[in-house]
Amino acid sequence: MKGKVEADHGRLVSPRRAAVYWRRLRLQPVALAGTFIFFLFLVIALLGPLIAPYDYAAQDATQRLQSPSLGHWMGTDNFGRDVFSRVLVGARDVFYLGGIGTLLAAVVGTSLGLLAGYVGRLWDEAIMRVLDVLLAFPALLLAMVLLATAGPSDLNLILVIAVLYIPMFARIARSMVLDLRTREFIEAARLRGEKRSYILFREMLPNALPPLLVEASIRFAYSIFLVASLGFLGLGVPPPNPDWGRQVNEARTFFDAAPWMLLFPAAAISLLVIGTSLMADGLRHVFGPPVARGSR
Repeated sequence: MKGKVEADHGRLVSPRRAAVYWRRLRLQPVALAGTFIFFLFLVIALLGPLIAPYDYAAQDATQRLQSPSLGHWMGTDNFGRDVFSRVLVGARDVFYLGGIGTLLAAVVGTSLGLLAGYVGRLWDEAIMRVLDVLLAFPALLLAMVLLATAGPSDLNLILVIAVLYIPMFARIARSMVLDLRTREFIEAARLRGEKRSYILFREMLPNALPPLLVEASIRFAYSIFLVASLGFLGLGVPPPNPDWGRQVNEARTFFDAAPWMLLFPAAAISLLVIGTSLMADGLRHVFGPPVARGSR
């Protein structure tokens, strides 16, 4: 395994690695199903406003609380708005906020983890102890405090997601660096006089990328739930955007008369979280070491 790591250390994903990963993924039908669900929702997020049959904000008092039908596949809400259109368009905010927040956390957390693990000593202690303080707070509680202080907005939601998940990426990147910094190709880079930034981002990062990708998929699943939870509590995307969490909150009052108002947005949240989690679990097997045939 060590030889394989050092052979491809200069490239993020070599063709040989990509072929191995694809073969492993094909052996994971559950992971393939989760990946399909994830990319289906991604397409919906990208094309939602274009394929929605109605304007998600258009109100029609004559169509209030209509049950699912050919005209309105998921029924209408208490304002006569088409629930199907609102679910389609609502996927955009989930991917936009959760995706950018997770990406920002991955970039900052990975950089801090690489620096802490490689430099060590005082830098390592200072960086990791500050991140440990963030980990001490429950994620939802800390998000509520930050948003109550700064106010709900798209930018603040992205920053809150990033702040919550930076420590996880930093810990994984640091652990990978502690394992890699004594390898021969790192020593060779030092002897060549390469700069610290080159060693961190061109030598170490490609080898730390697989576990970081797994962590990113897991954190994105958590961010979906976090965005929905904050929307449910009124701290998410402000109206008129059709936030899934706020749709669930608004539908509680009408559950007896119109259960579809709550069930369809809740089902979208659950399906996307489950699909992303299955994909993350599959990636863990794909990027992990191969299991010997016949072993358990």
